Amino acid sequence: MKPETEAELAELVMGLNAPVRIVGGGTRGVAGLQPALSTAGLSGVTLYEPGALTLVAQSGTPIAEIESILAKEGQQLAFEPMDHQGLLGTHGAPTIGGVVAANISGPRRIQAGACRDFLLGVRFVDGRGQVLKNGGRVMKNVTGYDLVKLMAGSWGTLGVLTEVSLKVLPKPEQAATLSVQVPDAGAAVTVLSAALKSPFEVSGAAYDPAAGKAFIRIEGFAESVSYRAEKLTAELTRFGQTCEEADSASLWAAIRDVRAFHGQDGDVWRISVKPGDAPEIAARAEADQALFDWGGGLIWLRVPGGVDLRKRLGGFSGHATLVRAESETMDKLGQFQPEPSGVKALTQGIRTKFDPKGLFNPGVMR
Repeated sequence: MKPETEAELAELVMGLNAPVRIVGGGTRGVAGLQPALSTAGLSGVTLYEPGALTLVAQSGTPIAEIESILAKEGQQLAFEPMDHQGLLGTHGAPTIGGVVAANISGPRRIQAGACRDFLLGVRFVDGRGQVLKNGGRVMKNVTGYDLVKLMAGSWGTLGVLTEVSLKVLPKPEQAATLSVQVPDAGAAVTVLSAALKSPFEVSGAAYDPAAGKAFIRIEGFAESVSYRAEKLTAELTRFGQTCEEADSASLWAAIRDVRAFHGQDGDVWRISVKPGDAPEIAARAEADQALFDWGGGLIWLRVPGGVDLRKRLGGFSGHATLVRAESETMDKLGQFQPEPSGVKALTQGIRTKFDPKGLFNPGVMR
């Protein structure tokens, strides 16, 4: 099923009597045996106003197309969405609808915010086949229920996105990445925290245990970047040997896409915690490989196939998402952190209102 217009999609959904999987570019591997409902036919940028920092695109528009259009005007999607293809072994083209539906956000989230923070408006088809819209094309436009934020991160369980409006930002003139040699995760988080607390506007803070380095990114106008990098280097030298990395763009693209895990066996988990808890959580995980982002607030872990990492970690303040595993493991453990009973009841109530027949991505966020 591949509708070419919003009206065609609404008519199709109205006639559905069995569940479907919603897919965009097919790069995030939504599991299930249900027939696929593709949004790839809903493609194209319908409005772009560089002066107003606003872009409107249909949900099936490839991210690469949007980034190419923005680059011509020196602008970008500041939340730098991740490309999952290498990590999941999938093929296709990541789409803006998939990015919004999963609230995909990269290393710059610590400074700029998440995908949902740049989302101005949405149009979508609910489980009754109704076309709903919320928000608009400017900030502070929401009245009533904020469906814009609700749809971001709902993984297609509430409706099929057809169009999104986004705030875009100017692309930095220059970027510099400092690296600090550290002995362990505890020292790395200390370095990253010090950098993030500094007045030098850090836009990336990561740690690669395999390299034994903490990485800190600074972006902006060339003169400002040079000045801040020099000052921050002087501050961080007390923690260990500090130097500037040669290829900042490639390094952060690798961190964003968790490139170190590509082609490696095992399951991949995404752990969200308070940065200060990250070293202990990583130690408890006993993982084969790890990568820290967001100053330690996000931990990527690779473990042997079938390991119940939530059980291994025990109780902790945060959540563990199973990103890559065999279908049997995914079915057994579930992709997302189980919700407390009260939250689960609220979530189910919302889904029932938007998708009363349970058509969209059943079981994805169980």
